[in-house]
Amino acid sequence: MNTSLTGFEKIKYMLRRIFSGILIAATVACTATPRIIKDVPGSNNLKPDEQQALITKEIAELVTSFNYKKLNLNDSLGGVIYDNYLKSLDPNRNYFLAADIAEFAQFRSTFDDDLKAGDLTAPFYMFNVYQKRYNERMTFSIKNLNNNFDFTKKEDYLFSREKLPWFKDLAESDASWTKKVKYDYLNLKLTQKADTAIKSSLKKRYENLITQSSKINNQDAFQVIMTAFTESIDPHTSYFNPANAANFNIDMSRSLEGIGATLSSENEFVTIKSIVTGGPADKSKQLKIDDKIIGVAQGNDEFVDVIGWRLDNAISLIRGKKGTIVRLKILSKEQDMSAKPKIVEMVREKIILEDQSAKKSIKTVTRDGKTYKYGIIEIPAFYADWKAMQAGDPNYKSTTRDVKLLLDSLKQQNVDAVVIDLRTNGGGSLVEAIDLTGLFISTGPVVQVRDLRNRVEVDSDDDPTVVWNGPLAVMVDRFSASASEIFAGAIQDYGRGIVIGNTTYGKGTVQSAIDMRRVNPNLGEKGGQINLTTGKFYRISGSSTQHKGVTPDIEFPAIFPADKYGESSEPAALPWDEIKSSNYTKIKDLSKDISSLKAMHQQRMKTSQEFKFLLEDIEEFKRRDKENSVPLNEEALKKQREDLEQKSFAQENARRVSRGLPALKKGESKPAKEEAFDFMQQEALQILTDFIGFNKVAKVK
Repeated sequence: MNTSLTGFEKIKYMLRRIFSGILIAATVACTATPRIIKDVPGSNNLKPDEQQALITKEIAELVTSFNYKKLNLNDSLGGVIYDNYLKSLDPNRNYFLAADIAEFAQFRSTFDDDLKAGDLTAPFYMFNVYQKRYNERMTFSIKNLNNNFDFTKKEDYLFSREKLPWFKDLAESDASWTKKVKYDYLNLKLTQKADTAIKSSLKKRYENLITQSSKINNQDAFQVIMTAFTESIDPHTSYFNPANAANFNIDMSRSLEGIGATLSSENEFVTIKSIVTGGPADKSKQLKIDDKIIGVAQGNDEFVDVIGWRLDNAISLIRGKKGTIVRLKILSKEQDMSAKPKIVEMVREKIILEDQSAKKSIKTVTRDGKTYKYGIIEIPAFYADWKAMQAGDPNYKSTTRDVKLLLDSLKQQNVDAVVIDLRTNGGGSLVEAIDLTGLFISTGPVVQVRDLRNRVEVDSDDDPTVVWNGPLAVMVDRFSASASEIFAGAIQDYGRGIVIGNTTYGKGTVQSAIDMRRVNPNLGEKGGQINLTTGKFYRISGSSTQHKGVTPDIEFPAIFPADKYGESSEPAALPWDEIKSSNYTKIKDLSKDISSLKAMHQQRMKTSQEFKFLLEDIEEFKRRDKENSVPLNEEALKKQREDLEQKSFAQENARRVSRGLPALKKGESKPAKEEAFDFMQQEALQILTDFIGFNKVAKVK
């Protein structure tokens, strides 16, 4: 899930002054004498390089001096980072032994000093020990396949160990992993596979995991270390190595330059898994799903063999600037290495990721002989292609531009109301949240931002144009975060629409995405990017969304509990607080309307079978969330699975019948074109119908 809110398009004057000072101070790289020089046989024996040491020093300065929380990197915080790093390596305590943890303890009190000095030898040593233990467990698992497992014994496999002590020795680890392999074996056995096929399948699985482990490099280790470091400061300050920075910016812009194909790694081959309509791969008419890419060439250069490569490295060769030529050596799914590969030449283009952009649909509700037509716009994120915008591209991609076009289309189709669906929308650009709000209000403040100096800036919509002034609902859930919360909060504060769903995530901080080359030009292209928390945003009413989120006007019971999902579950999260309200005028006081809408909604829920199903789902989630073991007795696990399958099948048919659909026969699948049922959305349309009914609100023509 992406929950970051980037403000890189609005880096404040203060930051410009800060960076000018850093650039002077950081031009000379200082290398610390490494403290831990110790090889770890059985690992890739990764070592940090000088550039990573320099990046670490720069980040230590940035996050402690210029992060909104203003923390000191001292022994106390160093201990938190150490604990966080250890947990990120082995969260379920499946690999490390108690002896490893005892050895690592010497690093805990010096973690802060090491990071400030750019000395990464201790965390790299810990990473290498982790990889050694990981490889040992995979090798042990392969050897265990020769066991004659007894599936008549009454025993359980404890799969959740995060609250248990570390393995006291190798024997205790072996005992746990023997049960893990036995469980993997039993899982396949219950699918009616023969023993030889099971052993072959599991051997291949474990060997593939060892192969993937062998490809881990020092950039991977560095990313894990930096993530543990920055997340200990606050949940949304984060460092991205170059590959992850590129993916983050693709996600933000909803565009990339390449061939327009989704790739995965399967059995050492880079494999095509989907093709973007209208992209170079699609236009070539020579590529198919599951084709294998075995070589890549730039223009007329020699081919580079990519068999066995890490997927991210292969992708970096295939992607490239718009207008450049890439050639691929292709084998079909059926061909082996003895076959002659096909050579496919393509010119890279800018690919717009339409399937990850805002999209619309139309739903209807019939009541009292009248049919109401509703336009639903699903927004997956608040994205913007700033690079294209700054280059003067008149068709640059952004959430607001996309939604405006969709609203214009919906008006042409004479919808009675609009629903903006922000469920699972983790946020994105602050500017886009402001601009999107502006499509529904005339002018006025949208959000307040307080910086590290406690100065408050009010960001407003200054465009008087209103694209839609008819009835409006905004749908949110527990995973609607940051920019989603700004938009939903502003709509709620203005009384512009009704907010429906679950209390949102509660992310009320602002991040600036900063290329590390701006901090120190010596870092070059491999410096990566830091998203630094530089501010906190507040609703125009003065309330922070931090921790508390946005409470809907009409709230549904939530499946995901707040203590495990959301900002309030993050140990390093900033607290909730309030500031002075900004100067704004409500469009309408909806309090009486909302009171009536709640009463009508609650009355429907009393007899709603779907609401009953939702409550059952919540109870089932709670029950499963408490489980931490499974039986290794074949008959017991088989019965458990059959009972669960029968219960699930009966529930599915009960739901189908209540929706007027035919019950499924055992083994029968849902029709491929059958639309998934969305209870919350259906009820949102009923709420809008209530709203229109007693307000007689005119729609935009």
